[in-house]
Amino acid sequence: MGIDGSTSINGGSAQLSSKVDRLRFHELRSQANSILIGGNTARNEPYERTPVPLVIISKSGEIPEGVRNNPLVNIWDLDPASAVSKAQGLFGPDVLVEGGIALLSALLQANLIQELFLTISAKTDGENVYDLNSLTRDFTVLSSEKLGDDTFLKLIRE
Repeated sequence: MGIDGSTSINGGSAQLSSKVDRLRFHELRSQANSILIGGNTARNEPYERTPVPLVIISKSGEIPEGVRNNPLVNIWDLDPASAVSKAQGLFGPDVLVEGGIALLSALLQANLIQELFLTISAKTDGENVYDLNSLTRDFTVLSSEKLGDDTFLKLIRE
C-alpha cells in the first residue's frame, strides 16, 4: 500500500512494489498451502503461474485465459469465508490472501485473518485508497522494518 493508503496504481499493485517487497512476497508464497484472490485481481495481476494452488472467487467467472491455464487454478463462485474454509480443507490450513482490498476487508470483518503482512511504500496518487488505521485496528504490530522507501509490517490479531 502507498503511504497515502493507495492499494493500486493504474489498476495493479506492481507500481507500488519494490524489488525487496517482491522478494518478501515470494517468500510468503513459499510458506502457504494455497493463494486466494478475487476475480478483479485475477483480471489485473499476473497469475499465470503460482507455486501452490490458486483459488479465485468470482461471481462472473470472467477470468483471463492465461490465468485459467494455470495448472493449479481453482475458480469458485463462493463467498470469501466459504472459499477460505474450502481451500483449507482441500489444500491445508495456510491460505495466503493476495486479493484486493474488497476481499481483504470481507475476511477481516469475518475475523478470518490472523496475520497481516503489509508493505508501506513511499508512493502516492494511486487508486483504491484505504485507511491504514481501519485496516489494522484489531491487530498488534509484531515487527516493523524500514528498508529504503519501504516499511515492512507484520501484524497479528489481538
